[in-house]
Amino acid sequence: MIDFENSAFFKLKPIDNSKARDDFNKFLIDGEEIFAAFKTIRDQVIFTNKRIIAANVQGITGSRIDYTSIPFNKIQTFSIETSGSLDLDCEIQIYVSAVGKVTFEIKGEFDIVTFNRLISTYVLT
Repeated sequence: MIDFENSAFFKLKPIDNSKARDDFNKFLIDGEEIFAAFKTIRDQVIFTNKRIIAANVQGITGSRIDYTSIPFNKIQTFSIETSGSLDLDCEIQIYVSAVGKVTFEIKGEFDIVTFNRLISTYVLT
């Protein structure tokens, strides 16, 4: 499992959903669809209409991968921080029961307000 408690945040870059790891598809259930995908150097995070799934690539060879799934129904609170004039990154913070706060920092241009609307739809319904 990704050590959310000891990891300050994940600096993510948005990617096209079609460029998400192929192995994410084996975790998706009927009716579950990816609506956003992000990557770091080796790791990836996807947001679906049901949950967040993070792939943490481990080891030198990268053949070992840890997958963490955070269902939206376990999110207690969430917030977004828009980018500013000097700081072009935006942030998403979620608070998950039994895990605590998880922060995702998104680098570059990203429509965080529309993304917030999608997260709200899935967390609040």
